Amino acid sequence: MADSPEITSTNPATPEELTEAIAELEQYRERLVNDTLSMAQRAKIMKAQALASLQPQLTQIDATIEALRQQQSAPPDGN
Repeated sequence: MADSPEITSTNPATPEELTEAIAELEQYRERLVNDTLSMAQRAKIMKAQALASLQPQLTQIDATIEALRQQQSAPPDGN
């Protein structure tokens, strides 16, 4: 899954970077769903079946977005 963005940085992200990453992941998720449903319609595959095949990826994206939101709302470390 080369298309899946992953967080590997050891440096703490700035609030702006977190906001940008969340927005990009939300856009990616929406585009993934829309593109899949569009292709499913052309291939005459049921919407539910197409979404079911996406579910593991959507779950991972949603978990990453939630983790970023928690990191965003956490108070900064006072080193």
